[in-house]
Amino acid sequence: MGILSIPVYLITPFFAWLVAGCAKFGFNCIRERRLAFDLIGYGGMPSNHSAIVGSMASLVAFKEGLNTPFFGVAVTLVFIVVLDAASLRKQIGRHAERINQMSVNHSAKALRERVGHSPLEIAAGLLVGALVGWLFSHLS
Repeated sequence: MGILSIPVYLITPFFAWLVAGCAKFGFNCIRERRLAFDLIGYGGMPSNHSAIVGSMASLVAFKEGLNTPFFGVAVTLVFIVVLDAASLRKQIGRHAERINQMSVNHSAKALRERVGHSPLEIAAGLLVGALVGWLFSHLS
């Protein structure tokens, strides 16, 4: 069973997540000058969530076309995820930062403050997703 026998609409977002996650780990290791396993998770360059939804939107665009209801649904999902990453999750990070500053009990584990994304991180995730979507549209 080869990679092309797995349904393309199933494997594409997984592969985009994998590529973006590996790239993010690499960027974090370079920036921190160490193996940054503790920074795996939300936030950082590129956005995994943007890569996942971007891969599906681009795959649908390349395989089905731009003037289809499928592409409309995919783009709607992209907007929801991007707005969430840029605004709601950014606010959650700010709240975590304040809670950590106010915490009296320093023995408790601090809340993760980096959960949102900058516009550049989101754009990089969308670019990774678009490239993966293009690749898989041509492989299937």
